[in-house]
Amino acid sequence: MSATNLRIRPAEGGVGAFVEAIELDSLDDDADFATLRQALGNHGVLFFRNQNMTPERFIDVARRFGPINVNRFFARTEGYPEIAEVRKEPHHTDNIGSRWHTDHSYDAVPALGSILLARETPSQGGDTIFANMYGAYNSLSDGLKKTLQALSAVHSSRHVFGREGSVARSTDLQDRIANPDDATQDSVHPVVIRHPISGKKALFINPQFTVRFDGWTEAESAPLIGYLEGHATRPEHVYRFNWQPGSIAFWDNRATWHLAINDYPGERRLMHRITLEGEPIAA
Repeated sequence: MSATNLRIRPAEGGVGAFVEAIELDSLDDDADFATLRQALGNHGVLFFRNQNMTPERFIDVARRFGPINVNRFFARTEGYPEIAEVRKEPHHTDNIGSRWHTDHSYDAVPALGSILLARETPSQGGDTIFANMYGAYNSLSDGLKKTLQALSAVHSSRHVFGREGSVARSTDLQDRIANPDDATQDSVHPVVIRHPISGKKALFINPQFTVRFDGWTEAESAPLIGYLEGHATRPEHVYRFNWQPGSIAFWDNRATWHLAINDYPGERRLMHRITLEGEPIAA
């Protein structure tokens, strides 16, 4: 398949696009991967169906988009440290990713994005909702845009993955997320960035990992972060993706948020995730 024949259809929602009639397993042309990378930057998240790749091929395909970031905290797929395991067993109550977030914003160089491949899905439920940070920024008032463009924000992993973090307070998550002593990441990023692929402006904070605005207290920051969460997740900015075995969502962490819905008690959900290294971001 040549790059000119890739079929990319915008999702019927506020973010994302479906890449149709394609098997990533057999894709090999550099031009195809360049086209997909550009589409990722433009649409924020790409969805694929029926992609039943082996772990080896999953890693090979991911590397065509960039170096792999081996996650510090998630359980790793046996024999494949590059692949993080996002798992919920029938006896688990808590799921992973149940709050709006973007992966690795606490790193000094945020990750490009994550590729999530569904291995086992519940009979119903277990969807993921994505939110569009281009749309969230563009739909703000001119006055608030001006205020936010002058701000930076502090991001951290400590309050989530550290010894006193939210994961440590959930005994249900501790067999799936580990290494609390590695949760030492703090970073400061512009609140409004110029996306490195699309060139569009995007809102770059998120409710889970953004602690406060730089130079502000947490108490002062909380009302504005809360307002932006509500604004960014309005219906016109989001798309809800229904998983099937072999489905893939490849999201850009600089352009989207996501949230995993925990509505499948007593059933198993197993996903394999590869996260890709990014590049420095700037306003």
